[in-house]
Amino acid sequence: MNPDEIEIRRLKVSTHIGVPDEERATPQDLWISVWMRPSQGFVGLHDKVEYTVDYYEVSLKIAELAAAKPRHLIETLATDVAEKLLQDYPLTSVDVKIEKHVLPDADFVAVKITRSR
Repeated sequence: MNPDEIEIRRLKVSTHIGVPDEERATPQDLWISVWMRPSQGFVGLHDKVEYTVDYYEVSLKIAELAAAKPRHLIETLATDVAEKLLQDYPLTSVDVKIEKHVLPDADFVAVKITRSR
């Protein structure tokens, strides 16, 4: 497996998410982190962004995907993000972690998944 990795840590996105209808009624913030492993790694990039995974473009795509439709579970959103990134970018694998500030006595709850080709 290629050890080279691009990380986006704690990207703040707004989405309608939650099991009760009342929770999904208003947008809430989530924090999404991704660890992407490009197929070719960082060899031969020639200092050109078009030869790598553009993390700014990825961040916009994640925010757009999160806002696209309401969901009940952060697990579903994590799966949607991983599948979209693997579909749209030359990655061997991706990890997605989503944090949600929902429990009053906890910093956050989170899910983390790993998907690969």
